[in-house]
Amino acid sequence: MVLLVFVHGYNLDVRYMQPWTVPGEPMTFTAFTEYFLANGLFRFRIPMLFIISGFLYAIHDQKPYKERINKRLRTLLIPYVLWSTLALLFTFLLESFPAGQKMVTDSHIMQIDQTRMLLSQYHWYEIIARWLFVPVSYQLWFIRVLLIYNLAYPWIKWCISHPVWRWVFFGITLLMWLGTVGLYFVEGEGLLFFSLGVWMQKTKFSIDSPSKRLQPRYWGILFLALVTVKTYLAFNGQPLLGNVIYPVLSILHKATILSGLIFCWYGLDSLVKWFMDKKWFVWTSAFAFMIYALHAPLVAYLIDPALSLLSPLPGSQMLTFILLPLSIIISAIGIGALIRWLLPGLYSLMTGGRGL
Repeated sequence: MVLLVFVHGYNLDVRYMQPWTVPGEPMTFTAFTEYFLANGLFRFRIPMLFIISGFLYAIHDQKPYKERINKRLRTLLIPYVLWSTLALLFTFLLESFPAGQKMVTDSHIMQIDQTRMLLSQYHWYEIIARWLFVPVSYQLWFIRVLLIYNLAYPWIKWCISHPVWRWVFFGITLLMWLGTVGLYFVEGEGLLFFSLGVWMQKTKFSIDSPSKRLQPRYWGILFLALVTVKTYLAFNGQPLLGNVIYPVLSILHKATILSGLIFCWYGLDSLVKWFMDKKWFVWTSAFAFMIYALHAPLVAYLIDPALSLLSPLPGSQMLTFILLPLSIIISAIGIGALIRWLLPGLYSLMTGGRGL
């Protein structure tokens, strides 16, 4: 969740990142570092979260389907609707004064066409669509598709349990992932890795000890090399490759995710152990969902004001990339701790029962 805030705190000129995004600006130390981290090194997170989610969900097959879905409605759907509502209200209040209105306009989050940039310019049905299907808190897409995969779990499990259909199913989801293809409710990346987590649990795949082909030291070297090459080409590859740069960057992005996922899964045990031995880390990790839910759209609204505030300082763009996410993370933990202390029932509702 901490890495997620830094990904969304990316502040180069082209801020909406796709696997094939070309920054469109000179390769400075700051620009290289931000792209290297936000659109490279940190991109293993979402696939890892989906694998963990699929693995953990598959452990509880002994529980009735209806009971499990009712629980997921409480832990996923209610927080989704609640945080989507809060983000809309926050945006509406922000638009009520000129400086806040400029923050919303500059972020382009609420842009619905070439002339309408503000929530107050929406039709009523567009507000409802924004609330339920395209939240202002854009990170909530993960909760939405995860709920869909939980609902579809019996079908996913059936496909994985039958050898012929398993190959067909994983073949389709692999192609969807490689092509960055997805319908609204079915993200190619999410479906592949959630299903992979289910398969790992059902086949007793070793999640602790890597096989010879999955040794993290080799995958770690490949991971760093791929991120470096991808970042360099993102800045300098278009004059050499023309429009071919876009599929090249996309392929490198997928290879980066795969190598990073294997390396981080098997290669960071000592780092995890070190952190989990620290009481402060265990305490703050209870607020991971608050960091997830609170950071956006706040981080997007604050990037330009933070850049402007820090502009007199040397290295202001890098300082913004570091300090803004850290400030939001600390604030989210503080707000979460305060709500949990004063109103534990509300905190449970907001987080789906997490971190209590």
